[in-house]
Amino acid sequence: MAQATIAKIATTAAPGGAAGHAFPPFQFETFPSQLLWLALTFGALYLAMSKVIAPGIGATLEARRKAIADRIDEASAMQAKADAAAAAQERKLADAKAGARALAQKTRDDLAADAKRKSDVVEADLGAKLADAERRIAAQRDSAMANVEAVAREAAAALVERVLGRPADSASVAAAVSAAGRS
Repeated sequence: MAQATIAKIATTAAPGGAAGHAFPPFQFETFPSQLLWLALTFGALYLAMSKVIAPGIGATLEARRKAIADRIDEASAMQAKADAAAAAQERKLADAKAGARALAQKTRDDLAADAKRKSDVVEADLGAKLADAERRIAAQRDSAMANVEAVAREAAAALVERVLGRPADSASVAAAVSAAGRS
């Protein structure tokens, strides 16, 4: 049945109206020569592929693999250099921060010492002014107390004279005022 179908297809009309001519690949009498040419063409293609094209493709693939490996190695080396540079930069940054902290601490210490010196000068000046003010106050107090004692003697003498009607003894008034001032 398959042969009948092939024969029917082979004897169909060819394009352009030529009837009765079979399609060459379907002609049974040309099968051996077709198989021979198929084998020769396949062999030639196989030989070309195995001797010329496949080694070329293999060499290209190997060259690409080697180039990729070289670039990966180069990238790894550059990454290592970048990591080393980053670590060096981190060390420099840490050193700079430590230096800045030390400088800031020194500046704070210097300012504190300067403020202490100025404070000591101001305290000494204020101490001198306070001592002078206390001395003046003591002098004014002594002067006022001397005046108070004299005023108290006069007031006591005037009071005694008014109450008794006669002048009081100035020595007894002075003794009484002095005794009252001590108590």
